Amino acid sequence: MLMLLISVNSKEQPGITLISAALLLSVVSMFKYLTHKADWAGISHWLLIIGTLITLGNIFVILQDVNMMTVQIIILIIIFSFYMLGYRWGIAYSLANLLPTLGFLLLQHETSYIIDFKPEKFDQSTIIICVFANFILTIFVIGHFYNAFIANIRQLKSVSDEQAQLNRKLELAMQKAEKSTHAKSEFLSTMSHEIRTPLNAVIGMTNLLLMNNPRGDQKENLDILKFSAGNLLSIVNDVLDFNKIESGKVAFENIRIDLPELLNNICGGFIIKAEEKGLLFKLDVDSRLKNKVFFGDPTRITQIIFNLVSNAIKFTQQGNVWVRATCVEDRHNTSTVLFSVKDTGIGIAQNNLEAIFEPFAQENITVTRQYGGTGLGLAIVKRLLELQGLQLNVNSKPGVGSEFSFQMEFDVSTEVIEPVEAPKPLPDANDLSYLQVLIAEDNIVNVMLMKKLLSKWKITPTIAENGALAVQKLQYGNFDIVLMDLQMPVMDGFEAAREIRKLVDPKKANTPIIALTASALFDIQEQVYESGMNNYVSKPFKPEDLFEKMQALVSIAS
Repeated sequence: MLMLLISVNSKEQPGITLISAALLLSVVSMFKYLTHKADWAGISHWLLIIGTLITLGNIFVILQDVNMMTVQIIILIIIFSFYMLGYRWGIAYSLANLLPTLGFLLLQHETSYIIDFKPEKFDQSTIIICVFANFILTIFVIGHFYNAFIANIRQLKSVSDEQAQLNRKLELAMQKAEKSTHAKSEFLSTMSHEIRTPLNAVIGMTNLLLMNNPRGDQKENLDILKFSAGNLLSIVNDVLDFNKIESGKVAFENIRIDLPELLNNICGGFIIKAEEKGLLFKLDVDSRLKNKVFFGDPTRITQIIFNLVSNAIKFTQQGNVWVRATCVEDRHNTSTVLFSVKDTGIGIAQNNLEAIFEPFAQENITVTRQYGGTGLGLAIVKRLLELQGLQLNVNSKPGVGSEFSFQMEFDVSTEVIEPVEAPKPLPDANDLSYLQVLIAEDNIVNVMLMKKLLSKWKITPTIAENGALAVQKLQYGNFDIVLMDLQMPVMDGFEAAREIRKLVDPKKANTPIIALTASALFDIQEQVYESGMNNYVSKPFKPEDLFEKMQALVSIAS
């Protein structure tokens, strides 16, 4: 810039000299300002404004022409504007330079552009200096663009490689997590099977002894044994239910429900427990909920209410437990029901309300020692409600009691439930001696238990120690029903059921099969039905459940 000023000054060109001096002074001033304050955007704007004014001044006043140097300067302004200020300002400065220049060229082409100022001309030495300087600046800018482009490509490749490496690590982590989850599920299933199998014998034998009209002292001992085994089974079930919920394996049904009847069935068993503790238990169902057909998931509703009521009774030493179902909104085809479980128990401190919903946690260690339990009940309730987009509300005060409530919306059918006349009891309802029963079971204790249990119904079963023998015995014998264990040597229950369904004799191929399983795999029900079995009971099972299912399947088959 200094060389250009010296060159034009020696040629006595005042206009170009003034512009060159102003440009040099501006560049030096802006450089000093930039070193003092790093205002890159402000300096860029001033530099581009000055460049634009000089370019337009040269075109319209000083030179009154568009020459190669002017074009070079416009190109530099365009490049610098995008490079320093981005796309939006780049477009603005580009148009500010290009539009007036194109206007001047059109004006010059159509008419004679004449103003009262004699145009000045660059001599050859000045042109050489300007062209050289412009080329140097162009090379400098393009060099920076190239280096930035190469750096971006390298950085992009590096980021891409890092991303690919992270993706590989993430994939490995996901595979490990899936294997870990699968291993945990398998472990819980195996442990469940191993725990449920002896529990089946303990609870089954206890039930058999209770059915034999024991003496008062014996009955008391058997009740304690049954209660303890039931508590152990409840702990196992809580762990498995929570694992199922956390694994996202919960599917909600939408089937017909008689809500008052469901609540009566849930609470029926708790009345005795409450009376044993000297508590007043009351179930209050809104009359507007009666004689209606609701649609929902009775299993999950039962699980939620059961856990809340069980906790209310467990943590209440004296007083009352209320269960209420109130219709808060009743429309033509939907109803919103408020469920609440209230007690006069120990209550919960305000600062512990969040902790009670954490898995395997209770309010404090004293509560755990005094009342026992896994601390999973409320965690299961909360997660089951959250999976349906619902919220569990808690109102509690230590020493006064607690109230847990939630609202649930149901689809409602317009049809009315008609009272069904109860079927007349059959004579000697426990006599199933006419049934030929085949039991496929490899566990000796379970075989003994099943024999004793079926003898109460006057059944003498045939035993097959594995699935292959069960298929063989059914092929050459006549049986009304098969009770099939699932985990057996040689051939498991699933394969045995499939082989039975392939038998040539249609009557034998369609023999009703009930699965007896201590497994807790999430998809066990689906596997049972897919293999061709008709129903299943989970060990330990209630004798009346097995009795009802056997009776129902045999009556259908006959």
